[in-house]
Amino acid sequence: MKWYDYIHSDPSVMVGKPVIRGTRLSVEFLLELLAEGWSEQQILESYPQLSREALRATFAFAVECTRDELVYNVSNGTTR
Repeated sequence: MKWYDYIHSDPSVMVGKPVIRGTRLSVEFLLELLAEGWSEQQILESYPQLSREALRATFAFAVECTRDELVYNVSNGTTR
Protein backbone atom coordinates (compact mmCIF):
# COMPACT_ATOMS: atom_id res chain seq x y z
CA MET A 1 0.00 0.00 0.00
CA LYS A 2 1.27 3.43 -0.93
CA TRP A 3 0.00 5.40 2.05
CA TYR A 4 1.33 8.64 0.56
CA ASP A 5 -1.38 8.41 -2.12
CA TYR A 6 -3.94 8.92 0.66
CA ILE A 7 -2.19 10.87 3.42
CA HIS A 8 -0.50 14.24 3.39
CA SER A 9 0.51 17.04 5.68
CA ASP A 10 -0.14 20.73 5.13
CA PRO A 11 0.66 23.37 7.77
CA SER A 12 -2.64 25.14 6.96
CA VAL A 13 -4.72 21.99 7.67
CA MET A 14 -4.96 20.65 11.23
CA VAL A 15 -1.70 22.41 12.17
CA GLY A 16 0.23 20.14 9.81
CA LYS A 17 -0.91 16.83 11.27
CA PRO A 18 -1.03 14.01 8.72
CA VAL A 19 -4.58 13.86 7.33
CA ILE A 20 -6.48 11.92 4.71
CA ARG A 21 -6.22 13.88 1.46
CA GLY A 22 -9.25 16.05 0.82
CA THR A 23 -10.44 15.83 4.43
CA ARG A 24 -9.65 17.16 7.86
CA LEU A 25 -9.58 13.62 9.26
CA SER A 26 -6.21 13.15 10.90
CA VAL A 27 -4.42 9.83 11.08
CA GLU A 28 -4.24 10.33 14.84
CA PHE A 29 -8.03 10.76 15.09
CA LEU A 30 -8.75 7.65 13.03
CA LEU A 31 -6.33 5.54 15.05
CA GLU A 32 -7.92 6.83 18.26
CA LEU A 33 -11.35 5.73 17.04
CA LEU A 34 -9.99 2.26 16.33
CA ALA A 35 -8.26 2.16 19.72
CA GLU A 36 -11.59 3.05 21.36
CA GLY A 37 -13.19 0.03 19.72
CA TRP A 38 -14.83 1.51 16.64
CA SER A 39 -15.07 -0.98 13.80
CA GLU A 40 -13.93 -0.19 10.28
CA GLN A 41 -17.58 -0.26 9.23
CA GLN A 42 -18.61 2.23 11.94
CA ILE A 43 -15.90 4.64 10.87
CA LEU A 44 -16.77 4.37 7.18
CA GLU A 45 -20.48 4.88 7.89
CA SER A 46 -19.79 7.88 10.13
CA TYR A 47 -17.35 9.51 7.71
CA PRO A 48 -18.63 8.82 4.18
CA GLN A 49 -15.87 10.95 2.66
CA LEU A 50 -13.39 8.32 3.85
CA SER A 51 -12.65 5.32 1.63
CA ARG A 52 -11.71 1.86 2.85
CA GLU A 53 -8.32 2.26 1.14
CA ALA A 54 -7.67 5.58 2.87
CA LEU A 55 -8.50 4.02 6.23
CA ARG A 56 -6.09 1.17 5.53
CA ALA A 57 -3.46 3.72 4.55
CA THR A 58 -3.56 4.97 8.14
CA PHE A 59 -2.24 1.58 9.24
CA ALA A 60 0.51 1.58 6.63
CA PHE A 61 1.48 5.11 7.68
CA ALA A 62 1.53 4.15 11.37
CA VAL A 63 3.68 1.11 10.67
CA GLU A 64 6.21 3.13 8.72
CA CYS A 65 6.33 5.89 11.33
CA THR A 66 6.86 3.53 14.24
CA ARG A 67 9.11 0.97 12.57
CA ASP A 68 12.42 2.47 13.69
CA GLU A 69 11.57 5.76 15.33
CA LEU A 70 10.61 5.07 18.93
CA VAL A 71 11.70 2.74 21.68
CA TYR A 72 8.76 1.76 23.85
CA ASN A 73 8.97 0.98 27.53
CA VAL A 74 5.84 -1.15 27.66
CA SER A 75 6.02 -1.79 31.41
CA ASN A 76 4.91 1.76 32.26
CA GLY A 77 3.41 2.98 28.99
CA THR A 78 5.98 5.66 28.20
CA THR A 79 7.91 6.30 25.01
CA ARG A 80 11.41 7.59 24.38
